[in-house]
Amino acid sequence: MNTLDLTGKRAVITGGARGMGFAFAQRFLDSGASVSLWDISADTLHTAKSALATKGTVDAQTVNVADYDSVEKGAAATAEALGGIDILVNAAGIAGINTPLTEYPLDTWNAVMDVNLNGIFHTCRAVVPYMQSNDYGRVVNIASMAGKDGNPNASAYSVSKAGVIGLTKSLGKELATTGIRVNVICPAVIKTEMLADVTEEQIGYMLSKIPMGRMGTVEEIAAMVGWMCSEECSYSTGAVFDLSGGRATY
Repeated sequence: MNTLDLTGKRAVITGGARGMGFAFAQRFLDSGASVSLWDISADTLHTAKSALATKGTVDAQTVNVADYDSVEKGAAATAEALGGIDILVNAAGIAGINTPLTEYPLDTWNAVMDVNLNGIFHTCRAVVPYMQSNDYGRVVNIASMAGKDGNPNASAYSVSKAGVIGLTKSLGKELATTGIRVNVICPAVIKTEMLADVTEEQIGYMLSKIPMGRMGTVEEIAAMVGWMCSEECSYSTGAVFDLSGGRATY
């Protein structure tokens, strides 16, 4: 594992109690950062915080990213606990279901948008002002190759992730003359718990598009996100980074 220098940095990781978010927390702590895990499940947070406790300073906040009031309170509590916020990684997300658009349930569509897209709007709106107070910050949003290509029978997920790409580009340009960088990463299939909500047929379709013929690992995406959150990532903002095993074509 290559060495990243995040010494003294204070990171918020949404969806930080499991999957990719948990891997990001591990990598950040190993690199000298303190972390605040945000998750909707208090029990999962407790387990994750206990598992990471020996690695460094770990805060935990029960936050529903779909609820702006919850996000605003979480940001204030985190800033108080860590003394500020330098890094925001938006890893919280849900897959929705796999079904044709004409049959997609309205409540499921809205739930996917509320978490995957509105949730990132909420966290950026609440957290970026803490970064602006020190004129320094790194925001990394987790999108998906589905947001670039559009996966069939996954319209809500694809649209939500396309929206995340657009939001990142917009906010990155807004903050380009400051010390804050805002970028997005578009992974192909990463082996996490969220795949339990995806059909074998859909997973097979996604793998068929990947020249490497395999899923990515949480360690691989954590390495890239770690660099994107470092001071070395200084001349990229509003940028789309791919982690797709060769699937990305643009």
